[in-house]
Amino acid sequence: MSLFKALLVAMFLGLLAYTGIAVVNDGFDLVTPFFSDLTSLKWPGQFNADFLTYLWLSALWIAWRHKFSGGGIVLALVASVAGILFFSVYLLVSLARAEGDMARLLLGEHYTSD
Repeated sequence: MSLFKALLVAMFLGLLAYTGIAVVNDGFDLVTPFFSDLTSLKWPGQFNADFLTYLWLSALWIAWRHKFSGGGIVLALVASVAGILFFSVYLLVSLARAEGDMARLLLGEHYTSD
């Protein structure tokens, strides 16, 4: 479990650094290049489409995990935009709350200890 936590921290820090460099070099406009690549129907667009579906899947899982409550939907909306910068922290917090129990982590509010 500690290796998984270390991986999440490394992902967060690595992408945070990369994001900082991208903002310095290109500014905050992520939407224009993302969607122009997406509509190009070329490999960068394919990658963006694949990435977007991963974001939606993680958002759907988060919303489901919270039984589609208001808070769960808000978390899902953040996850659908913020990617691993949000998801890694979400998983670390959820792991701590689940006390390392993977079933509890995966099932969230659906978890029963029966």
